[in-house]
Amino acid sequence: MAIAKAERLMNLALCLLGTRRPLSKRELRESIEAYVEAFGPGQGAAGSDDSFNRMFERDKDDLRELGLVIETVESIDGEVGYLARRDSNRLPPITLDAEEAAALGLAAKVWQQARLAGAASGALQKLRAAGLPEDVDPYGAHSALEPRIPVHEAAFEPLMLACRDRRPVVFDYRKSNAAHPEQRHVEPWALECWRGHWYLAGFDRERGAERVFRLSRITGRVRSRGGRYTAPVPDVVTVRETVASWAGETADRSARIRLRSGAGYPLRAKATAIRERGDGWDELEIPYGHGLDAWLVEFGPDVVVLDPAELRADVMDRLRAVAKG
Repeated sequence: MAIAKAERLMNLALCLLGTRRPLSKRELRESIEAYVEAFGPGQGAAGSDDSFNRMFERDKDDLRELGLVIETVESIDGEVGYLARRDSNRLPPITLDAEEAAALGLAAKVWQQARLAGAASGALQKLRAAGLPEDVDPYGAHSALEPRIPVHEAAFEPLMLACRDRRPVVFDYRKSNAAHPEQRHVEPWALECWRGHWYLAGFDRERGAERVFRLSRITGRVRSRGGRYTAPVPDVVTVRETVASWAGETADRSARIRLRSGAGYPLRAKATAIRERGDGWDELEIPYGHGLDAWLVEFGPDVVVLDPAELRADVMDRLRAVAKG
């Protein structure tokens, strides 16, 4: 079966590369022996046509995954055709020195724990096929380095593809102070990892503004939506700076809180001063900036805000909202 599929893909690639004009699905079905044997020439029964369409779409996606640039062209009478222009599928010789090869090897190793591991490994194999010297080991020069970017959220892959393809998405999102998730309609711009968590930056259509979403708070499935973006995509998307601002990283004030002993280690890491009270609680001074109230709510009864008064009031309001559901 594997040999038969490889032969079918090869014949389809040769057909698309050899034609001077776009070929329709019908013409490809009549020209490639594997399609003729499986479904017969020309139009057949509805079920046969549906099966052929599914196989053809899979084959086309497989060829694109292998690196073949396939164009979709619509004629003046509305018929869709396909071809692979030779100039679009011809690359200049690839020359990499040892340092460049090592950098690519490290980049590939970053994704070994993610769904992109197969694509990263395949990219290195394609580089070798295109001229990367066999005696250059992309991993050997820096074998002691083991870079990792963990990806555990199911939303990562569909959002990554949506960012790449510029497709709007819909997902359910639970804010830190909310008991139930809300549906968000988002035009995704960029994904970035910050302090062990993945964040999505994009345009929230219902709120009409840029928003940043933490992937671990996305519940359920990410659904793609048709149509184009309604807001311009910025040249530079500052995900980390935005998240840092919301997390109080750019704070110029201090807040004083009481924290239960043995709890809240992320807060202790941010603290500028810690005083043990001896009654099961510690007193901390932490940087105070926009979004600190939402972060403190996540620690529930382990945190009590002492001052400033406005921060204490904001935390109390969020806790009441959660209690009301």
